Parts: sequence; C-alpha cells; structure tokens
Amino acid sequence: MPKKLFPHRLSKAFAPGTLDRYLLAQLLPPFLIALSVVMIALLLERLLVLLNLLAAGNSHLGVFLELVATLMPHYLGLAIPAALCVSVFSVIRRMSQNEEIDAVNSIGISLPRIIRPYMQLGAALGLISFFLYGFLQPHARYEFRAVFYFASHTGWTPRLQSRMFASPSSDLTITADRVTQGGSELDNVFIRDLTDHYERDITARHGHIRMAPDGGTVQIDLEHGTIITDRPQDAPSITTFEHSTRFLTHASDISPFRQRGDDERELTSPELVSRIIAHNPAISRPHMRSEVHFRLARSLTVPFIPMLAAALAIARKRQRGNIGLPLAFLIMVGFDHILQFGHSLVATQKASVLAIWAPALIFILICSTLLLYQSGSLSTIRARLRRQPTPKPA
Repeated sequence: MPKKLFPHRLSKAFAPGTLDRYLLAQLLPPFLIALSVVMIALLLERLLVLLNLLAAGNSHLGVFLELVATLMPHYLGLAIPAALCVSVFSVIRRMSQNEEIDAVNSIGISLPRIIRPYMQLGAALGLISFFLYGFLQPHARYEFRAVFYFASHTGWTPRLQSRMFASPSSDLTITADRVTQGGSELDNVFIRDLTDHYERDITARHGHIRMAPDGGTVQIDLEHGTIITDRPQDAPSITTFEHSTRFLTHASDISPFRQRGDDERELTSPELVSRIIAHNPAISRPHMRSEVHFRLARSLTVPFIPMLAAALAIARKRQRGNIGLPLAFLIMVGFDHILQFGHSLVATQKASVLAIWAPALIFILICSTLLLYQSGSLSTIRARLRRQPTPKPA
C-alpha cells in the first residue's frame, strides 16, 4: 500500500491549488511584459549596428530579419532570468504592501510555501534555459555567423565616390558624376563592360545599386541611357533605353562558409561531451569542459531566482522605499560576471571547475538564506539549535 500511495501523495503535494493558480495568474502579465522589455533593450544596440552594416552593403530586409531571428535564442537565454526576477519581485512586493502576505501567513502558510509555484516555474524555465544554452544557441550562433558572412561578402560592396572609378571585376569599370546614399544612388553614370570578349560603353542619367532578390548578386538599375557596342568584326551599334539592369557581381564569386563546429560555442552539449570523451583535437579540451560546466551552472541557478526576488521584495511596515530590486540586479549581474570570469579561467587552465561551481553554489546559498531569513525559518532553526536538552529524571 505505501508504494501505491506514494505517487498519489507526491502528485497531490505538487498539484497546484487555488493559491498557486492565483499567484501564477498574477505573475504571467508582468513576466511577459518584463521579458519583452528586456529583449528589446538587449537587442536594440545590436540591431542598430546590424542596420548600419547592412545598409552600407545594400542588403535587403530579408537578411536583416534572418539575422534578428538567429539572435533571439542568445538574448532569450539572458532575458528569462531577468524577467523572472522582475515579475516575482513586483508580485510579492505588491502583495506585501497590500498585506496579502500577512493574511496568508495568518492561516499557517509560510513564505516558502507561497512562492512554491514560482520555484516550480523557475525549475521549468531552468529546463528551457538548458535547452537554449545546449541546443538552440549553438545552431543559432553558427547561423548568425553564416548569414552575416554572406551579407558582408556577397559580391562587391560598393564604395563609390563622385568622379572616381571603381572596378567590381577585371572586366567592369564604373564611375558617376554624383554619388549619394552611401554609394547606392548615382547620377550621370558611365560603365565600361569588357565581358563576352567585346566592349560595351554604357551611359545613363540615373543609376541605383542594390542587391538582387536572390540575395547573392549585386545589380545596378539604369534609367535613360545609351549602350555603344563595339564588336571586333562588326560595326559599332548604338542602343537607347528607358530602363536597363546590369549585374555587377554574381553569387558564384562567394566562397562557401565553413562547417559548424570550429568553436566550442557552436557545438551542442551532447556534441561537446562526445568530443571530450573521444579526445577530439579540433578544439581544446579545457575549452569544451569549461563550456559544458558553464551551461549546466547557469541552468541550475535559474530555479533559485524566485527565492532571491521574493526575499528582497518583502517590505517592512510603513516602509515606502525599497532597494530590493536594484540589490537583486546587482547580485544577479555580479554573479553572471563572476561566472563568466570563472568560465574563462577554466578554459585557459588557470583554475579548476570549482571556479564555475563555487559562484553557483554561493548564489544558491545566498538565495536560500535570504528566503529563510525573511520567512523567520532561520530564527526558528537557530533557536532549535541553541535549545539545551532538558535533564532526564533520575
């Protein structure tokens, strides 16, 4: 009977009750808002850099959107812990100010029991983070580098200036009296084309350099011009046009991008473990070991973030200001930087894996201790330890 009842008792203990559903419903809106805000803040600087680079290379909007999509897993892994901390802090802070925490405590429900659904949500987000760090981010990082390589090396990126000659290839020369829009808008254009073993001299009033729809060819759209064709065995011919398109470079000129796996951050966690076991010499073994432990440590600390946020959100009576949220961010940012520093030390063989796991364990200890202190459990434990046993009667 106990064996049959244990799964039922376990599922009943972790089944969400009315209070759990209420707390999760209160958490969902601020979590989604905080996640969106943090993602936009993290992506903003990178998006501006990408826009400038792609605009200078006349890349189309599809390349930009593809680069943004490959950045999402990386910044999502950074945004989830921050959004979880902000949302839990805001909910517990509001409940504390409205004395909802006191009302729930008065019926015998402790603070750790109140935040149990948030810890369960943190455990689920920890699993999602492990999937992001170990599977999605390596592929996304490689795809970002590949797309950016093709966007920045696709054919010839124009760097035209007014009244100066440029040669996209050995058979093509182009110049213009006036160049604007970073080299994409041209006035009074002259092109000398020596392909196909004869000469074509092209003049046009206006020209616009852009990427072709295939994303791998640079082309120029000409308006109101003339083409003088000079073949060795024929008389020269003159052709006028209202609109004409010429290709400056072709996609076949681009060398293919390298295969995935030259960097340990491009390898999934199973691939890292298999290479470590097989002693693959392509990547340094300490770098791979450090990357595996770094991903595990970051994932395992996510479930403890609700403890930190809830402990710092509890306000004293008649206390208006609270530095809990800034303090929580300082602890989390400091922990992340220390963890990255330990990651680099392990990768360069200047320290053991304790440089990664020691900060993680200290962070977990800080979160647990703060929660026990705010709930009063720490004082209870201390009193029990100090209680002297009563002498037994003779």
